[in-house]
Amino acid sequence: MPEPIENLWPPFGLMITCGPLSLTPVRDSDLPSLVALAQSGIHSPTEMPFGFPWTLGSTEEVKLRLLQYHWAQRATMQPASWTLETTVRFNGDVVGCQSISTRDYLVTRTGETGSWLGAKHQGRGIGTLMRQAIAAFMFDHLDAAEVTSAAFVDNPASLAVSRKVGYRENGVDRLKRRDGEVAQSQKLVVTAETLNRPRHAFTVDGTSPLRKFLGLTP
Repeated sequence: MPEPIENLWPPFGLMITCGPLSLTPVRDSDLPSLVALAQSGIHSPTEMPFGFPWTLGSTEEVKLRLLQYHWAQRATMQPASWTLETTVRFNGDVVGCQSISTRDYLVTRTGETGSWLGAKHQGRGIGTLMRQAIAAFMFDHLDAAEVTSAAFVDNPASLAVSRKVGYRENGVDRLKRRDGEVAQSQKLVVTAETLNRPRHAFTVDGTSPLRKFLGLTP
């Protein structure tokens, strides 16, 4: 009998549950739902909350960028540099993605969160809960010293979520956003001491194989 996919690729064994919310590493079977969600809209056409404007263009262009991005992140995941992209479900429905990205994590113990929610799922507290869950996971299960994030200063909704989670301001960057456009990006940082933890029951399965895969356990 062939080995289960979770044995072949340990990240697939991870399951983070926080009340009605669950986070699981993005699988190919999740991609059709994520593509449909992204194509249905994430933000107003006049706004751009992302450092890389992947939501610009036709629905076919958005689909291709999303697929290629997720395959690329999985293919290059290794202890020296990794991005863990998770599919977010709320009451069983796919509502968006939550990620944590690192570089030299075995030394820095620092990761940066990134996320998006389908427009129809915004304003319900899901964004706050998924960020609380990924931060708690990093501190409790992957030995993080801090978790960082960033949002453009004209994205008050994202900054409000960060404040609710317990992030503190940590400087400002000037970044290119769309062609010919510069925007200020507010940097943020949260520690285990400042994190406002979720009130829901919080459980994590599949940590041990993931820690070994990431070089955290000899």
